[in-house]
Amino acid sequence: MHDTVNLESVGIPMVFVASTEFITAATAQSSALGADPAVVFVAHPIQDRTDDEMRALADGCFDELLRSITA
Repeated sequence: MHDTVNLESVGIPMVFVASTEFITAATAQSSALGADPAVVFVAHPIQDRTDDEMRALADGCFDELLRSITA
């Protein structure tokens, strides 16, 4: 979250991406930083997924990421 906020502050468009396990933490961090970044959450967990499952997860959120970064 810090990197997202810092890079946006210098004009670099960002989207914060994390798994749903981190919704509460990301919300608290963005609030503490006084920021409202674009965020996309994907299904949790991700660490045990196969490469094919990770590709499917990325494909599944691509349109949302694209909308968020170009909004």
